[in-house]
Amino acid sequence: MSRSPSVPERPHREIDPDLSDDERLEALRGHFEDLTDVRDQLSEQLDAADERRERLREKVNTVERENETLKSSSLYISTVEDVLEDDEVVVKQHGNNQEVLTDVSPRIAESVESGDRVAVNDSFSIQTVLDTETDARAQAMEIAEKPDVSYDEIGGIDEQVTEVREAVEQPLDDPELFEDVGIEPPSGVLLHGPPGTGKTMLAKAVATETNATFIKMAGSELVRKFIGEGSRLVRDLFEMAREREPAIIFIDEIDAIAAKRTESKTSGDAEVQRTMMQLLSEMDGFEARGEIRIIAATNRFDMLDRAILRPGRFDRLIEVPEPNQDGREQILEIHTREMAIADEIDFADLAAETEGYSGAEIESLATEAGMFAVRDDRTEVNHEDFTNAIEKIENDDSSDVISSAGYFYQ
Repeated sequence: MSRSPSVPERPHREIDPDLSDDERLEALRGHFEDLTDVRDQLSEQLDAADERRERLREKVNTVERENETLKSSSLYISTVEDVLEDDEVVVKQHGNNQEVLTDVSPRIAESVESGDRVAVNDSFSIQTVLDTETDARAQAMEIAEKPDVSYDEIGGIDEQVTEVREAVEQPLDDPELFEDVGIEPPSGVLLHGPPGTGKTMLAKAVATETNATFIKMAGSELVRKFIGEGSRLVRDLFEMAREREPAIIFIDEIDAIAAKRTESKTSGDAEVQRTMMQLLSEMDGFEARGEIRIIAATNRFDMLDRAILRPGRFDRLIEVPEPNQDGREQILEIHTREMAIADEIDFADLAAETEGYSGAEIESLATEAGMFAVRDDRTEVNHEDFTNAIEKIENDDSSDVISSAGYFYQ
């Protein structure tokens, strides 16, 4: 423990009465200087004491707050289900969905309304009303930085690109055109087809080219453990989109929550179906959707429930097939733009040799060809490298090429 500095001694001086006036004046000046030095020392000590007192006061306040926190119990987040008479409310605790009838303090009774988020203690007594807040998981799905993907990087699906731009971009950029024609723009676009054909890349290009808020999620992210969590997350996602209009919601692998409904009685299947019901309600409910467009993608179109495919939810069902001869040639040109390739390479021949390949597999082919050149310590990729890459991919059991015709089992 630090000690306070000692107080300087007060100077004393006795003046001889026999001194002359000049000597007496000089003695008084010296005594005054001693008193001034003592005063300065005391002022410095007083300032230091004030600073030390402030530091101790802050430390005491911090310790008191920590002590109050340790003595107080944790609060739980709940939702007000109904406001009754005599300052009584029905609250539902998040997580276990337990509903409790409790009292509310008169000081906050007038500010409590049905649907409010509140904090309750162990006795379910409402302590404070919380601000409306979107689920943090929903906020994390908003794309802050747009992907570096353009339509020029997507090959073999020019018709599909045009349809998506007409259904998603044009209604946001030029809504007056649809008003003049007298029609409602398509509300949703469903992209379906084999894996690797460019469905997700197409959605990324839309995010890059538009100024709308882009919200991306996977269907599996909406499947939650507790009852009601999935549907609440869907509701928060659409609420966030409405607050940030214009907005585009992209749901990848939508078959995870929109599969055909069955008679299964398990709680897991029931929760998935509840989440799908909430999604259907948000896509085509009583409230106007506004400037919100939906893009969804799936590899298993045959698994989707008919309810989600009807017009009004997904007005355009766009198949993204595996590329044809011209499409494969275009994709090869796209993925070799940055590569040092020999003049002898004939993309038409390579496109013919890669029949049944998807766009993702053609991209992998270009990478493998470049790896063969690196292995031989060359900076230029020749036709033989592509031939070797094709042979390697076809001999690799984990990379079997499955055509779109044989992708879905009959």
